[in-house]
Amino acid sequence: MTNEQFLAWLQSPSAIRMVLIEAQVNVAGQEVTRYIASRSYVTGPAEVPANTEYLPLATGGLAFTEQVSLTGEAGLSGGDIELDNGDGALDGWSLDVWRNRAIKAWAGDPSWPRADFRLVFDGIIDDVGSSSRETINLVLRDKLQRLNTPITEVKLGGTTPNKDAILPIPFGECHNVTPLLTDPVTLEYGFLCPVESSFEVRTNGKPIAVALNDQAGRFNLTTPPYSAAITVSVQGDKGGGYAPRIAPLVQRIATAYGKTSDRFTLADLDLDNLTAFDAAHPQLVGLYVADRMNQAQAIQQLAASVGAQALMSRTGQLRLVQIALPAAGVPVQIGPEHMKFDSLRPVQRLPVVAAVKIAFDRNYTVQASLTTSIPAEHADLYATEWLTETAVDEVVRARYRLTDDPPQIETCLKTNADAQAEAVRRLALSKVQRTIYEFDGEPEMMMLELGQPVVLRDDRFGLQDGVPGVVVLLSHQWLAGRVTVGVLV
Repeated sequence: MTNEQFLAWLQSPSAIRMVLIEAQVNVAGQEVTRYIASRSYVTGPAEVPANTEYLPLATGGLAFTEQVSLTGEAGLSGGDIELDNGDGALDGWSLDVWRNRAIKAWAGDPSWPRADFRLVFDGIIDDVGSSSRETINLVLRDKLQRLNTPITEVKLGGTTPNKDAILPIPFGECHNVTPLLTDPVTLEYGFLCPVESSFEVRTNGKPIAVALNDQAGRFNLTTPPYSAAITVSVQGDKGGGYAPRIAPLVQRIATAYGKTSDRFTLADLDLDNLTAFDAAHPQLVGLYVADRMNQAQAIQQLAASVGAQALMSRTGQLRLVQIALPAAGVPVQIGPEHMKFDSLRPVQRLPVVAAVKIAFDRNYTVQASLTTSIPAEHADLYATEWLTETAVDEVVRARYRLTDDPPQIETCLKTNADAQAEAVRRLALSKVQRTIYEFDGEPEMMMLELGQPVVLRDDRFGLQDGVPGVVVLLSHQWLAGRVTVGVLV
């Protein structure tokens, strides 16, 4: 079925909407699939899955809300499916293990063959609950839940004092980090993974001679150190080729780290989106992971460095979306004909800012009052955790009576030029009044994606001529054929 045919069905007043659900669950120690629907549906012998009955239990949903975080914080979209348990037949389901199991849902018409149903959700069951005596509710999360685990829990092991320490991982360009002492006898230091290059090894800020073994992610001091404070700058993880940029590092963290069973595969990635994002955002970045940082947290930190966010598409693929106006791509025209009558309303006015301060090139080991014989200006740098670049609009500052010294926004960026460019970009976005509008959309609006560019038009709120916007919220109810859309303009 083509997109055009599916859209025509969504718009048809005679459409009979239903959802098919396939949910994984652990029953008495065995992993099984439960087939659920909102109406009776049985597949034929030549279909996939063959000769399968979908039990007509879904009475509410499939309701799911996706939202872009405008602060760049990591977050998960969520929703639920309500199942009929009026006769108590499903009471035993609450004893099964649903948590962190895969679930998929398809929308379509009871008259369609199974292959024509459209995948509308591919995510994770967070848990099972009950909103009343007569119902069971499957609580849903997007697939980023799978990355809500530590990047690594690999410890050094052995018998040294650091045997229980987690081996650190450098991603991209990392300045002045503290490596793990892996062998106190041979003065070996290092990381979990092979690295591209280690350089500027220092003891208490002063360079010291070393023997490098970057293929093992290790180096040995060849002379006694002046102190136990050993630091190094490193070009990090080189698995799959060294690429110190946001999109390649996001892909690397999602597919090569974390719990083996929960790692993403290439099928879980929107590769076209990541390729386009990498071309548009080639900035050098660096992130040093020396503790139990979660994969999702690390990915969001990298993406937020350029005002972007990692999101899951409704078909379960990770993508990177930068919040920008105008947003990249061909905008969708949205007017009153695409909204329920008089449903457009302003829901949030974002604060205007007159200055943006970007913190970059983090010094991962702050060393105050170094006493070794290094230049004073170098000692000052090693005593400073962040470098900063600030962009200010004096006209906006005076008009709105705002500060020109805002709180710094910490990023993984590495260069002055990239930090200044990002400060200027964010200032241009936020120095004018921005408003989020929501409306209840006609069925065709269910095809929108988060981050998609739009032109919003209405006879209210100064939108008569159409204003560029970007989709920041989608709240679908697939059974009812309804969607609430949030647009930032």
